[in-house]
Amino acid sequence: MSIHVVRRAAVGRQLLARPVSLSSRSISSSSYLLRPHPTTPAHSSTTAVQPHPHPPSTSFHPSKSSIFTPLDTFLPRHLGPRQSDVESMLSTLGYKSMDAFIDDTIPKGIRVDALTDKEGDKTGIRPFSELELARRVEEVASLNKPMKSYIGMGYHNAIVPPVIQRNVLENPAWYTAYTPYSPEQSQGRLESLINFQTVTISLTGLPIANASLLDEATAAGEAMAMCLASVPKNKLSKGKKVFLVSPSVAPQTIAVLQTRASGFGIDLRVAKSNESFISEVEELGEEKLMGALVQYPDVNGNIGDWQEVASKVKSTGAKMVVASDLLALTMLKPPGEWGADIVCGNSQRFGVPVGYGGPHAAFFACTDDLKRKMPGRLVGLSKDSRGGPAYRLALQTREQHIRREKATSNVCTAQALLANMTAMYAVYHGPEGLRKIAGKVHSLTRILSESLASLGFTTVNKTYFDTLTIDVSSAGVTAAQVHEESVKASINFRPIDDKTIGITLDESVGPLDLTDIVNVFYRVKGQKGIEPEHLEQLASKLELSSESVTSPIAQHARTSEFLTQPVFNKHHSETHMLRYMMHLQEKDYSLVHGMIPLGSCTMKLNSTSSMAPLSWKEFGGIHPFAPVDQVKGYEVLIKELEDDLSLVTGYDATSVQPNSGASGEYAGLKVIQAYHKSKGEGHRDVCLIPLSAHGTNPASAAMVGYKVVPIKALSDGSLDLADLKEKAEKHKDNLASFMVTYPSTFGVFEEGIEEACQIVHDNGGQVYVDGANCNSLVGLTSLGRVGGDVSHTNLHKTFSIPHGGGGPGVGPISCKSHLSPFLPTHPLVATGGSQAIPAVSAAPYGSASINTISWAYIKMLGGEGLTEVSKIALLNANYIAERLRPYYNVRFSNKNGRVAHECLVDLGEFEKSAGLKVSDFSKRLQDYSFHPPTAQWPISTCWLIEPTESESKAELDRFIDALISIRKEVDEIVSGEQSKENNVFKNAPHPLSILIDDKWDKPYFREKAVFPVPSLKKNKFWPSVGRVDDAAGDLNLICECGSVEEYA
Repeated sequence: MSIHVVRRAAVGRQLLARPVSLSSRSISSSSYLLRPHPTTPAHSSTTAVQPHPHPPSTSFHPSKSSIFTPLDTFLPRHLGPRQSDVESMLSTLGYKSMDAFIDDTIPKGIRVDALTDKEGDKTGIRPFSELELARRVEEVASLNKPMKSYIGMGYHNAIVPPVIQRNVLENPAWYTAYTPYSPEQSQGRLESLINFQTVTISLTGLPIANASLLDEATAAGEAMAMCLASVPKNKLSKGKKVFLVSPSVAPQTIAVLQTRASGFGIDLRVAKSNESFISEVEELGEEKLMGALVQYPDVNGNIGDWQEVASKVKSTGAKMVVASDLLALTMLKPPGEWGADIVCGNSQRFGVPVGYGGPHAAFFACTDDLKRKMPGRLVGLSKDSRGGPAYRLALQTREQHIRREKATSNVCTAQALLANMTAMYAVYHGPEGLRKIAGKVHSLTRILSESLASLGFTTVNKTYFDTLTIDVSSAGVTAAQVHEESVKASINFRPIDDKTIGITLDESVGPLDLTDIVNVFYRVKGQKGIEPEHLEQLASKLELSSESVTSPIAQHARTSEFLTQPVFNKHHSETHMLRYMMHLQEKDYSLVHGMIPLGSCTMKLNSTSSMAPLSWKEFGGIHPFAPVDQVKGYEVLIKELEDDLSLVTGYDATSVQPNSGASGEYAGLKVIQAYHKSKGEGHRDVCLIPLSAHGTNPASAAMVGYKVVPIKALSDGSLDLADLKEKAEKHKDNLASFMVTYPSTFGVFEEGIEEACQIVHDNGGQVYVDGANCNSLVGLTSLGRVGGDVSHTNLHKTFSIPHGGGGPGVGPISCKSHLSPFLPTHPLVATGGSQAIPAVSAAPYGSASINTISWAYIKMLGGEGLTEVSKIALLNANYIAERLRPYYNVRFSNKNGRVAHECLVDLGEFEKSAGLKVSDFSKRLQDYSFHPPTAQWPISTCWLIEPTESESKAELDRFIDALISIRKEVDEIVSGEQSKENNVFKNAPHPLSILIDDKWDKPYFREKAVFPVPSLKKNKFWPSVGRVDDAAGDLNLICECGSVEEYA
């Protein structure tokens, strides 16, 4: 196993308003960094509940036969089937042993050496029991220094209301749900997401908002692509492709824009200064300018007057993009009121932990004319079959599975869980509460500015909301002296240069916090510190009080109302808030209710033991740009995770920076592109992609500037190697890459994967193996073993990060050694390789805090446990396929009749015989208290079913019995017993409300509608609405909340 050494630069004192080049230093991979240096004897107990003075990393680890072997091992808690179930399922499949089954399922030629539980082995990962893991987490967490950061730059200390933390962030009913593609079972989180959209619409002053994006920097990148997509082709061909950026936009945003711009052929330019911005707009004019980006307030705290600039930008036919701050917009004139076309930013300060950079929900709003170009998911209001209001995902024709290489965005996942937390924060505080929070933050910033002025320090920015840029040289000291003193007080300020620092305040700042901040400057001046009473007197002098916090800001004050809808003005007691959240929760199907058999989604257990550290302040309270010597715990955790991922994927190096699977695809292709360029072959731009690929594959290829050439599939579902060879040879002079999913999206381990990869390599290309289906192969084969050069893995699939109702996710990329020099870096904390591509995410380690979940998952399973997980995932899927074969067409299998971890069931035959479409089957399955499988992908007539290893045999049998019962209902239609036009399918799902209807006019009994099998009378999840009308919602797009009565 090759160790990937993470290279990181000290943040130093150079967090400038534009990207800077930081020298990197190599971090030693010695045992001191990999493990906390022991100061106690080498052996210690790990069985005591109370803390033990000896660290668990140096503990005594008994053999499996020892009396001291832990009983709280994770594997039996994670797996659904018991040993007797495994034997029974193998028998159903005709096997006497698991090994024989695996040999028939995965080609023997691509198998790998077994993973072990021995820590010293090159393929070893020692498993922790749940208690051992808890103590190891404590050990790692203790290495992160407890500092209070006022660095700002889009990240703030946030107060997470306990009622939201406990009942959303830590609640499996919220975090184990999937993206709301089954709207009748998702009305709760859809309502919450429309609340999020309403927050965005109301505060930005624009009419349309989506349900979140990945982070502020990538949201700005999406905005830039939207601007390009709005340019008429005739003007684009003549050079209208300049995107002008203010130099006071956050440097991490500029870095991501630089990464994105090249693939689209965009000419990205950073303006010389904000003062010259308007003249540069005029100089570019209508012929060249296609968009402009400013920050409001900017990274240095200044509140610019951009109205004239916006007018000038729009007069050239370009679009005006504004990166902003939701809390500031409660006091500032909304950008939509002064000419913005697109507004985006980070919603993190609305009650979401900073978490060393993520995950956080980016907000994104635009004008009405841009709504069909807007990336991401959009929740809209429609009606159900009974005429009542119902929410659903709108305008889905924008998504990649339809647009493929024509898409201008590869955004697939979002940050739904964090968007829901943000929405709940706004609901809980309401407009008055939010305005008071903003007013207090601004007032304390005024007090700070006055305090520092009295000591001779100069506030550079004369307008501000919460951020001050301080010239410390005016008081006769250097920035280094201030930082040295602040660190002694456990405080971080933002380094800018040798005479300037930045300070950003937030809602967590109280009298003691502000006193500590001010006293840093007293001490650096050699003076005695003050007490809070001094600041109270200064506040009185400035006429600041609890009543004054609602006073308007001095510059660019907001006059329009916001969040006037009822939902934001009545849930302000904890009792009401709790009941509102429970009201929404009860409408949503999640893993707490039953299996979610979505193919290619891997809806497995998200264990409590792996989730718990996410709430710890040692992980949640760290700023992403904190000095690297303060985050040794994260350094250990990320290093171990990257090494473990490299091991199980068969690669040599890993980067966790990409914060979604699609982001990983994009990053991997950028790495391939940089590799070709380093060899003088930057002209290579052809990407071969099977027609069965997920839609994000061609979209990602298009985003890096590649030309997509599709590869056919054979009638048995396997890759057409002849077609691949023909096209690889045809394009050999320009072949850049081949994107392939393994096992395939058709749910089979193909025999020809090695040959396919060799064909591409022989013709000069690199192979990107999509790791979306990695849950089937860990410990049995690997993405690198089959021929891949680089892959992403979905930590929110294979490695147990919850889907959160539509995000968050993490899509780290792993690669072979020849590509490792090109892994992504970051402008503020150097990561990646020696020839790194620029940043692909806003934070150096992407959504860093949820990496704790996958790290814990891997550590508790160990090498042998990870392998057993793959085996049971394969067994469960094959058991379903085998039992369904007498009733349904299981579309593809290998030569031994085996599928991988998922199976395709083709329902196409029933459209002709019974008039039923796939959607009818999906709706009817809801009546059986199941979430439907993935529908109409990768084949339009199919279900893709993936049970995962966490489901018990009893749950699998319940699902199978439901499908057998549904098949009998199909036969009733075929025989004429039920009508083709009016039956249990066409009227499904049947919500609870039908039980109290005065009139029942259906040609079947109510009991058949709602209790098709007897067990449902004891335990049933009820859809909260009838079938949702998608067309009505798109024709009359409403994507903000109001009172239900308005739309009834």
